[in-house]
Amino acid sequence: MSTLTTVLAILVALEHLYIMFLETIATSSESTSRVFGISIDLLKSKTIATLLKNQGVYNGLIAVLLLTAIWQQDLLWTRLLLGYVILVALYGSLTSKTSIILKQGGLAILGLIFSLI
Repeated sequence: MSTLTTVLAILVALEHLYIMFLETIATSSESTSRVFGISIDLLKSKTIATLLKNQGVYNGLIAVLLLTAIWQQDLLWTRLLLGYVILVALYGSLTSKTSIILKQGGLAILGLIFSLI
């Protein structure tokens, strides 16, 4: 695996750890409100907080799996996980905000491209 692919994949994992932090630990913070465009009052709702915390666990697990694939220098699994991140970002861009494809998927797209060349 090239150094550039490794660096980009690590950045994707760090991004997902940050998302996990926002969703599970800083659920009703100003940062979470700004990043997700949801009011702090709504973030304090038990239902929304529970949903975010659940989603945060998924983001954390994606990060852990990606870091494991990188650590093991497993190019196939690194590519599969980057592809998964891209698909989730594409879905988010189609159902929520179009900018999600670049905000959440941009580094993964670059990482996947550089893993193929």
